[in-house]
Amino acid sequence: MQAPRAAAAVVESVPARAAESQYPGNLFVVAAPSGAGKSSLVKALLELDTRVFPTVSHTTRAPRGQEKHGREYFFVSQAEFDAMIQGNAFIEWARVHGNCYGTSKKAVEDRIQQGSDVVLEIDFQGAMQIRKVFANAVLIFILPPSLEELRARLERRGEDDPEVIELRMRNASVEMAQAANFDYVIINELFERALFDLKSVVHAQRLRFSAQRRARTETFAALGIAD
Repeated sequence: MQAPRAAAAVVESVPARAAESQYPGNLFVVAAPSGAGKSSLVKALLELDTRVFPTVSHTTRAPRGQEKHGREYFFVSQAEFDAMIQGNAFIEWARVHGNCYGTSKKAVEDRIQQGSDVVLEIDFQGAMQIRKVFANAVLIFILPPSLEELRARLERRGEDDPEVIELRMRNASVEMAQAANFDYVIINELFERALFDLKSVVHAQRLRFSAQRRARTETFAALGIAD
């Protein structure tokens, strides 16, 4: 799973290449301020829906705790990461507090080309870059019910010093202002309701005309249904 990134980070991406290709699978991009519950919601979705697969980002930072290569991240050297940048291997990449994070275009493309649905956790800046490459990406923003609750959640998880929490709160205001650029917004007040909403978005997307046509091309052709 991707860890939250600071909103103040400078995002650098591969040259914009708007892709109009139609893939049989769906790409769901989930963004949120740190502490809004994005990772917990996506993890629960993956446990409930076997048709949705996660993506694993590349990073130059060292593993933390029980993190494993290929599970939470692909941990690579700066030289390896730079070579991937030069090879236009990333949909988007960012340098955050001295470490680099990137999303492999091939990893995502291979999955949705096979007809699988993919969910990607990322910051809002990366989401905007992904929309340029995958025009059909479904962007979902997770909001907390209030700033007070967001702060309380950051404090309860006990991972950050007070200074870091203040930085995350400042970044949250910048991030949440971008919610209008997303297709769907889910307010994570009650986890079970927010999870239901996330599952509903995924299911509804699968039933859209364009998605059904991509996934069931032969059926549509046999029924004589055109665009």
